[in-house]
Amino acid sequence: MPVVLSIYIAGVAVGLLFTDGSLWARIALALAWPIGPLAFVVVVTGLLVAALYLFPVFGAVVAAAGVAAWWVLS
Repeated sequence: MPVVLSIYIAGVAVGLLFTDGSLWARIALALAWPIGPLAFVVVVTGLLVAALYLFPVFGAVVAAAGVAAWWVLS
């Protein structure tokens, strides 16, 4: 946990010191910067789920790989 906190504090410091804009914009950006990676994960997950539905061959391959992994690991 100390590593994660130090990374967050470093990101806040960079956001406060090196961002152009008003003080309030810099504070908001510095405090909200961890939301970016979470948004990336949510978007990529949504795109993969949509690909499973829109491209049936891709969905079949993923389903077969899931069944094979379950069979091998159990």
